[in-house]
Amino acid sequence: MSTFLLVVGAVVGIAYLYRHIVVKGMQCTSKARLVGKTVIVTGSNTGIGKSTAIDLAKRGARVILACRSMQRGQAALEEVKRESGSNQVVFMPLDLGSLKSVRSFAENFLKSEPRLDILINNAGIFLQGRTEDGLGMMFGVNHIGHFLLTNLLLDRLKECGPSRVVNVSSVGHNFGKINFDCLNTQKALGTGTSVMEVFQYYCDSKLCNVLFTHELAKRLKGTKVTCYSLHPGAINSELARNTSSVMLMLMKPMTMFFWKNTVQGSQTTLHCALQDGIEPLNGRYFSNCTVRNLYAKAKDDAAAKKLWELSERLCGLA
Repeated sequence: MSTFLLVVGAVVGIAYLYRHIVVKGMQCTSKARLVGKTVIVTGSNTGIGKSTAIDLAKRGARVILACRSMQRGQAALEEVKRESGSNQVVFMPLDLGSLKSVRSFAENFLKSEPRLDILINNAGIFLQGRTEDGLGMMFGVNHIGHFLLTNLLLDRLKECGPSRVVNVSSVGHNFGKINFDCLNTQKALGTGTSVMEVFQYYCDSKLCNVLFTHELAKRLKGTKVTCYSLHPGAINSELARNTSSVMLMLMKPMTMFFWKNTVQGSQTTLHCALQDGIEPLNGRYFSNCTVRNLYAKAKDDAAAKKLWELSERLCGLA
């Protein structure tokens, strides 16, 4: 009996340490105050985006919640104000699956807000389908929408430098690939609908985020704007809300114990947005508040340039 209790105690102890050290991960240590600064966080009505927005508002920033759903965006606005104790929080509608909406958001923002100091491209979707512009859904929302938004706001970021662009990617980019033939013919990363195919396209879209950051950093040389991509960790959030209810139920025990909560998951985003002294790491990829090395495909100069030029054509910037 005593041996059994010792084994149980050891297992519980290891599980506790794993959850509170490995799962929790590093925390952003920056004490930066952001009074007088303006930040945009896309997809900030839920998940790590909302946690990021609350933290930035607590630091005194003027935070723009850029979200697709009017109802959810307004609800998040009240919650972020309440949790942060700040009235410098604004909701502005943005549907990254609509190039018209992205352009409208940028136009309205530039007319109404004199500053932009940090742009956090946080929103993401795990769903197959097509955007209103005929793009593959995950390619259109996870990459093209943010690509267009960033380019439309770059001049304002340059005017307000030093400023930053933070692109929330995923460790899934390691499994990604860019099928340029499919992008040119289908305007999508792929057209399959099986579970594994949809997961592959999600990883592909996250590779797009990293390659976009790589190329953007090159184009920002000589300016006071820097950019970073990151893996936030496995997050117990609403990203998989479009997955079947049975799958969600089966995954719940694992996500509850082994995945970060949204506050823990926002720490690397905050690190990239706020940490002093990381400007020389312009264009690099972070995980657990630490810069990481990338596989060759994620820093391929030719692929990054090709993706940029294709993206310009698809969103009408070329």
